[in-house]
Amino acid sequence: MMVDLAAFSEENFDAKKWINNAVEARHPEDPLEKHLVDLEMKLQMMSEEISSSLEEQSSAAILRVPRASREVIRLRDDALSLRSSVFSILDKLKQAEGSAAESIAALATIDTVKCRMEAAYETLQDAAGLTQLSSTVEDVFASGDLPRAAETLASMRHCLSAVGEVAEFANVRKQLEVLEDRLDSMVQPRLTDALSNRKVDVAQEMRGILVRIGRAKSFELYYTKIHLRPIKQLWDEFDSRQLTYKLATEKIDGERLSNADEFQSNSPPLSFSSWLPTFYDELLLHLEQEWKWCMSAFPDDYKTLVPKLLIEIMSIVNASFTSRINLATGDVVPETKALARGILDLMSSGDMPKGIKIESKHLDAIIELHNMTSTFARNIQHMFSESEINILLDTLKAVYSPFETFKQRYGHMERIILSSEISKLDLRGAVTRGVGAQGIELSETVRRMEESIPQVILLLEAAVERCINFTGGSEADELILALDDIMLQYIGALNETLRSLRAVCGVDNTSDITKKDLGLDKKDGTHARKTDLISNEEEWSIVQGALQILTVADCLTSRSSVFEASLRATVARLSTSLSLSVFGSSLDQSLRHSPAYDGNGGSTITGRAALDMATVRLVDTPDKARKLFNLLEQSKDPRFHALPLASQRVAAFAETVNELVYDVLISKVRQRLSDVSRMPIWSSVEEASAFPLPSFSTYPQSYVTSVGEYLLTLPQQLEPLAEGIASDEANADEAQFFATEWMFKVAEGATAIYMEQLRGIQYITDRGAQQLSADIDYLSNVLSALSVPIPLVLSTFQTCLSAPRDQLKDVIRSEPASQLDLPTANLVCKMRRVILDQ
Repeated sequence: MMVDLAAFSEENFDAKKWINNAVEARHPEDPLEKHLVDLEMKLQMMSEEISSSLEEQSSAAILRVPRASREVIRLRDDALSLRSSVFSILDKLKQAEGSAAESIAALATIDTVKCRMEAAYETLQDAAGLTQLSSTVEDVFASGDLPRAAETLASMRHCLSAVGEVAEFANVRKQLEVLEDRLDSMVQPRLTDALSNRKVDVAQEMRGILVRIGRAKSFELYYTKIHLRPIKQLWDEFDSRQLTYKLATEKIDGERLSNADEFQSNSPPLSFSSWLPTFYDELLLHLEQEWKWCMSAFPDDYKTLVPKLLIEIMSIVNASFTSRINLATGDVVPETKALARGILDLMSSGDMPKGIKIESKHLDAIIELHNMTSTFARNIQHMFSESEINILLDTLKAVYSPFETFKQRYGHMERIILSSEISKLDLRGAVTRGVGAQGIELSETVRRMEESIPQVILLLEAAVERCINFTGGSEADELILALDDIMLQYIGALNETLRSLRAVCGVDNTSDITKKDLGLDKKDGTHARKTDLISNEEEWSIVQGALQILTVADCLTSRSSVFEASLRATVARLSTSLSLSVFGSSLDQSLRHSPAYDGNGGSTITGRAALDMATVRLVDTPDKARKLFNLLEQSKDPRFHALPLASQRVAAFAETVNELVYDVLISKVRQRLSDVSRMPIWSSVEEASAFPLPSFSTYPQSYVTSVGEYLLTLPQQLEPLAEGIASDEANADEAQFFATEWMFKVAEGATAIYMEQLRGIQYITDRGAQQLSADIDYLSNVLSALSVPIPLVLSTFQTCLSAPRDQLKDVIRSEPASQLDLPTANLVCKMRRVILDQ
């Protein structure tokens, strides 16, 4: 049996538990006493071994302590000796430094004098060489050896820089500038011929000459000038073809009209949108050929030479490019095409014929041309991928520059387009046609309102897509402002329609339009509708139409919420897609803090890929970029509303709809209960009879039965709308809650109106009290059938009116305070002329 001593070293060692565990671990056949004896013996033996080991180790430790003390003393002495030696060495170094400093200072002075003497010697040599070069430079030019002339002029400039501003050589400096211009003019024809005929050796030699005399810019200028001419002719070809077509058309119109029709059918005018891809293809082919040729001819310059050529091309055609884009946008709409006006003309001119506005087709035409340019820009970016990122950035900016005017005014254009589309919506759909047709008009108007919501959302989604396609999201801030304003305009139109529907439903009692539309007599003092002229079927039709308006509010709330969430997601995607690295006052500084910088002075492929149209545009507009990225940062906040004003107006619209629906549903109740407080039956007295007549129970009057029947049929009217909401099982509970909520709302409103009328009764007889008690009892039964709780005030009226007049005091005193409204009880006593003792 092995004994585990590890448990003895634990802090919470329990001896009893250890013994019990040891006993449980014995073999079942071993006697307990024998097992305990063996365990005790083993523990005793192990205890003796441990004691012996401790004694031996203690003795050894006692012997090692003096030896360790001696070693510590020896190490301390060695450390003190070493510190003394170090101090001695430091003192010697300080002494040597003091004596050597004077010698070093003397040597430095001598070296300075030597350097100055050598510089003076070299300057004198340069001055002598400059004099000699000035006298022989004409002979070099006369020999026609251009490389030698370039070398001579370079030497003269070097000598002049060494001599500095010396009066004796002022004429030489002027002479040098004249000679450099002269050599430049001599190189130009040879360089032009070499570039035109692809003579690599001659072109390299001429370039070397210009670089040697510091005229590298002249080389770029000559190269650009040579290649601009054919590209400019290619660009002007469009205007030439347009002019040719115009002249031919005018000539045929003047001679033979029939032939003119034939000409037009056979040779239609060339549109800019169909011509631009051809221009881009030919330009791209030309640049690709130049890139390959310059790669072999000018390996040090091709990365900048060809991009600068494209930049210069776009700079020259920029104005006419913008003008052609403008006119091309006008060609897509017949009205603007006939006037030869484009989208910029529509925005800036105030003398346009009435009815001519900016349409989405105009903006779509710009986006189509922009997409062609984007394709060209991607090809250029791929071709110039070896160029530095700042050169590539300048090139892409030049490519997109003709569209900058349109992008700056994008927000205004989108606002005009969307506003025009909203104004075209026919929400009303019908005019008020007098009494008897309101239900038809109401349902038609509600249908059009509901159908307009997805149409408007599609318009807004199309605007977001246009913004991404045209500006890459750089005008997202302006787009959001425009969308918010357009939503406000649309909700305003819905509110106007709601106001007109109040008249149709007969609940707008303060409007003159109501009287006119509903045919009310101007001399009539009441503002209620003449219900005699409207059948029950017509009334329920109006109720159904009003309930359908709730679906309009629900649809607007849900669709606007979904659109706003989608817009927020789009803004979030922009915050990740736009490259933050290139924004700021310094491109190089920004690149060094960006993921596009690889740490070795270059930029990675990821950084180049980030140069999309938005990044290219925003890099030079830090204020615009800052404003945009503030918006993008705000969009990360869960509380951010992409359309803050529209969200508030949608909620307000839903409240307005609820008010209208409630007014419609409660209007019949108002009409039936409007004169309850002034009914003559309350003050009537039962006539005396000479003959004994049996007493009959009182029946509820028609006004309250009409209200009760209306309330009891209300769930049936709410059922179709609830079924529309409960399109699936998930919405079943919501639909049931919706119907119950509105039923309770109308029932409680009817009860409140009734109680207000009861409070207006000034005097009531016993007969009137009996009749009113029957009316209240009927209404209470209706409320109970609808599971609507009966208000304490109404039950108090019922209790006090049903009691005989002479027992009223006792009834009020006997009723528990929780089941009686004391102010109402006092009011009933006042009506019945009963003085209640305080």
